[in-house]
Parts: sequence; C-alpha cells; structure tokens
Amino acid sequence: MTGAPRSPQPSPGFLLMTIGRTIRTEVEAGLREHGTSLRHLSALGHLSREPGLSYSELGRRAGVTAQSMQATLRQLEELGAVDRRTLPGRGRTADLVVTPAGRELIDIGQRTMLEVETKVLELLDDEQRQTLTALLFPVLLGNQKPAGT
Repeated sequence: MTGAPRSPQPSPGFLLMTIGRTIRTEVEAGLREHGTSLRHLSALGHLSREPGLSYSELGRRAGVTAQSMQATLRQLEELGAVDRRTLPGRGRTADLVVTPAGRELIDIGQRTMLEVETKVLELLDDEQRQTLTALLFPVLLGNQKPAGT
C-alpha cells in the first residue's frame, strides 16, 4: 500500500449529530430574530395540540424542569403567545392556551425550520430527501414502522 493512509469514513451517528447541531444553531438564530427560541416553539407546539398541559408535563416533553418551563411560559405570556385562564399561584394547575400571536410564532418557526432544512439539505433532490426521511423516521419511533406504511 502506497501513499497517505486514508481516513476512515465518519459514522452515521457523527454525521447526524453534526447536521443536527448545524440545523439547531441556524434555527435558533432565525427564531431569535422574532424574539423566540426552540424551547418557546416546543412549548407552543405541545400546548396547541393539548391545551392545559401542566408545567411538569410540558417540562418533561421538552427535557427541562417544571421551574424552567414556568420561566419559558412567562416569557410566552409576555410575548402574548399564550394566555393564562387561571390565576398564577403555587401548587395550582395553570390553564394555558395558545393565542393567535402564538399560532403566528408557530408558523414562523415552521417556516424557519423549512428554510434551514432546505439550505442544509440543498445537495439532495426531492427523492433523496424522501428516502432520508423514510430511513430516519423508524429510528425516531424506536424502530417501529410509522402508521400507514
């Protein structure tokens, strides 16, 4: 064997992690322009699908503490993105709903995500993107087939 040794191919996990970090960084930057973040978007998404979720449940779904989620929801209230239908207080369940301003932030988040995804995956054609999605989706679901396939 002659010449310089070839470097090994990067692992799929490393590639996914690196691409994920790139997407997250660029999406966060795009959302910051609108005074929001992925944590805000996550809370809004969960509340839009299931109004009235507790701080604890929202925190679990976002991977943060209930206290951290309380701060996130206070920020969303200040932005007019969520409306509290109960009085705040220790030990009380907050009845929070997404407002029209919150739905607009969800739309902004979805557009931002699509713009970043399009930019990051620009070397792939539509068929390759569909194949990538089909390969990754079962992994996300814990190796279960998605419904309808």
